[in-house]
Amino acid sequence: MTYVRDLADVRLSDAETAGGKGANLGELISAGFTVPPGFVISRDGYWAALENAGVRAEVAELHAKALSNVDDAEFLAGQCDRIKDLIRLAGLTGGLRAEIVEAYRKLGASSPVAIRSSATGEDGAEASFAGMNATYTNIWGDHAVAEHIVDCWTSLFSPRVVSYRASRGFTGEPAIAVVVQRMIQSERSGVIFTADPRTGDRDRVVIEAVFGQGEAIVSGSVEPDTYVVGKKDLLVLSVRIGKQSHKIIAEAGGGDVTIELPETAGGSRVLSDTAVLELARMASRVEDHYGVPQDIEFAIADHEIFLVQSRPITTLPPTEPKTFEALVTGLAASPGEGSGAVRVLHDPMEARHLRDGEVLVAPMTNPDWVPAMRRAAAVVTDGGGMTCHAAVVARELGVPCVVGTGDATRVLADRELVTVDGTKGEVRAGVLKKAAARTQPVVTQVAPEAIGTRLYVNLAMPDHAEEVAAQAVDGVGLLRAEFLLTEALDGRHPRDLLAKGEEESFVDAMAEGLLKITRPFGNRPVVYRATDLRTNEFRGLTGGEAFEPVENNPMIGYRGCYRYVRERDLFALELKTLARVREQTPNLHLMIPFVRTKWELEECLELVDASPLGASGDSTAGSWPRCPRWCIGWASMPVWASTGCPSAATT
Repeated sequence: MTYVRDLADVRLSDAETAGGKGANLGELISAGFTVPPGFVISRDGYWAALENAGVRAEVAELHAKALSNVDDAEFLAGQCDRIKDLIRLAGLTGGLRAEIVEAYRKLGASSPVAIRSSATGEDGAEASFAGMNATYTNIWGDHAVAEHIVDCWTSLFSPRVVSYRASRGFTGEPAIAVVVQRMIQSERSGVIFTADPRTGDRDRVVIEAVFGQGEAIVSGSVEPDTYVVGKKDLLVLSVRIGKQSHKIIAEAGGGDVTIELPETAGGSRVLSDTAVLELARMASRVEDHYGVPQDIEFAIADHEIFLVQSRPITTLPPTEPKTFEALVTGLAASPGEGSGAVRVLHDPMEARHLRDGEVLVAPMTNPDWVPAMRRAAAVVTDGGGMTCHAAVVARELGVPCVVGTGDATRVLADRELVTVDGTKGEVRAGVLKKAAARTQPVVTQVAPEAIGTRLYVNLAMPDHAEEVAAQAVDGVGLLRAEFLLTEALDGRHPRDLLAKGEEESFVDAMAEGLLKITRPFGNRPVVYRATDLRTNEFRGLTGGEAFEPVENNPMIGYRGCYRYVRERDLFALELKTLARVREQTPNLHLMIPFVRTKWELEECLELVDASPLGASGDSTAGSWPRCPRWCIGWASMPVWASTGCPSAATT
């Protein structure tokens, strides 16, 4: 039995085996729309692999237990990890691998592909999994394609997907198909709604667009352009230009790369009126074919439009226009009104602080926040567009949501009572009289269980040091220099300070900030990551244009360890600061960022040894101990260095 089918041979009726994504792509091809060629590995191929390895029954049993305990985060994570291990152990059968390789090579061995999950039940009229299952772009080679297909299978059982499945009442054995398509090198991409998802207006087409690939939209990492078109007369009714700090494009050797956009480019219009109207006409034809409003993804390359997905819009709320003075405004992402106390969170790991019925306010939201969103009265984010994960999931959960506010996390304060109007895109002061916030009584916290693992925190701001140090943590594993540096430089380039002989003021300010962090931690280590000195960041400081080169990709350019050995006076200024702090708090340690070669690290260590910091090391030996005092970072990932330390066991 063959488990691999050409997309051109798939139809909407095949959704049970090809999944929603695969079935809809095949349907679009049959209707004459331009879709990148590809193939789909059916649900039956996935099941056959599990059956062949004898693990299908065990996977189903573990999943059923996970569904019943989605509120126990630790148990859920453990169950999901066990399921993923079983699936990876099963892998691809020999016959299935051969089919996949043959189909992949027919697409062109020199072309990258996108590998996307197509779960049974996904992209249907009742639910959209909103990118929760894995998607991989710009993948090359037989082995990489096979490996990423298995990764798509395992993504069916991530905690966020299982939690979402439970919230939608999906209790059956899940299955997954996988779509492999030739990758489009997108110059522009986006999403089209053939009805306004915010108001339910079926007479309007709403288009969101970004530069580069569409991942930037669904991740909420940029604010997309939003275009509204009237269906009847095909007129552009409104244009909202987003702010895009970067775009995502294909990396030459495979995978994706993020390219920073200058402010002028990032703030320019993505689509012309001509392109907007062409997209609106095409989207209307897709809606006519299906007979129901559609949520369509598109990519544009060399002035040609490709459709890469279409699915029914899962919610179309009625319009309820109101006008109120708002604390903050943004994009109306999920309709309805929700009231409660504000809870500002910045990371999914903080979700335990959110009480049932509070308003979740975050800088940016992704699928990892789903468990918290289920408990929130409403959701508000600084970034994102109508197609980011927060917006799509909030609509389906019936949680009012406003995204793209820009400054909600700054303007709104914890415990402030607000009403979120997800229909108008407003957050107003006060609560609804018709419904009180769903807050619950405070539960007494139980003392944490003792564990053998040491817990280190990331820290950047001195103001939080005492609060963090009072918690059960073993120290600071990463102290970021950026915030301290910004305060100490006061907007000036460090060379401007050196030229005017004002380096002592810089050292004083930096040392003062560092001591506010090192002192509260006492004997616990504080690992300071040296200033990265990226050209694009330092060029924007006063006087920076005279000292910083313009680089096409500063992320891998003139920065970190290499720059220290080239511009020793700048590095010496920082070492002097650290030496002064270490005299008072010996718990301060050093991390060298972005180390690329052995020789530059060796020279950098010699500079440290020759500096006041090196001389201030061990008070009895008179030298700086290399381990565990040295923390060396490869692209900011810390590892312990064994060079020169006989006691070191690892590197």
